[in-house]
Amino acid sequence: MPFNIVLIEPEIPNNTGNIGRLALASGSNLHLVKPFGFEIDDKRLKRAGLDYWPHIALYIYDSIEDFYKKHNDKNLVYLSSHGTKDHWSIEYEDDMFFVFGKESVGLPDSITKNNIDKLYRIPLYSPHVRSLNLANAVSITVYEGLKHI
Repeated sequence: MPFNIVLIEPEIPNNTGNIGRLALASGSNLHLVKPFGFEIDDKRLKRAGLDYWPHIALYIYDSIEDFYKKHNDKNLVYLSSHGTKDHWSIEYEDDMFFVFGKESVGLPDSITKNNIDKLYRIPLYSPHVRSLNLANAVSITVYEGLKHI
């Protein structure tokens, strides 16, 4: 198993720290795609991830292109509030990559438009909420996947 959690240009160190802890707890790998909205040694990132950072399977890429050069042939699914299929319909598999966008704007249009068939959303039941917190969205997706593996 593990799953692969991919954060495209994460902006908030606390979210990334919490997701790092989640990656370790769930046996997942964490892939971070630059540019970041923080320094990788940010104390808020480290605090949110506690003392787990040395144990996290962490991979860092200089750009989206760099990430795709290494993983374009993998089973990638994309999570976005613009998806038309619910995350419950993902056919979860070992070594799957869950790709999430940055907190402020989500995934780039170039990714969402070119991957409509692999674009999923987590349902929101209030018209007053645009999206979930990134760390919460990752948690929901990963643990739903663990239920199916």
